[in-house]
Amino acid sequence: MTPRPTEPEYVLCVDNEGYRASLVVRRIYPCLPDPEAAKRGLLRVVDESSEDYLFPAELFTPIKLSKPLRKKLAVS
Repeated sequence: MTPRPTEPEYVLCVDNEGYRASLVVRRIYPCLPDPEAAKRGLLRVVDESSEDYLFPAELFTPIKLSKPLRKKLAVS
């Protein structure tokens, strides 16, 4: 079994069609591991309300952040 990451991965919102109140295009969001959601083409993302919800994966693109930037963006 692959160990689950303890830190969230990050995604960049590239489309917010249907989710304008929850997502802002060109904004970076934390993405929490959710293997079951991924099987259905969904990502668990911490949105503008600071809560995590499932969104269609095609609204985002994954991004790699430097370690210093990951620390600055870490959700407390």
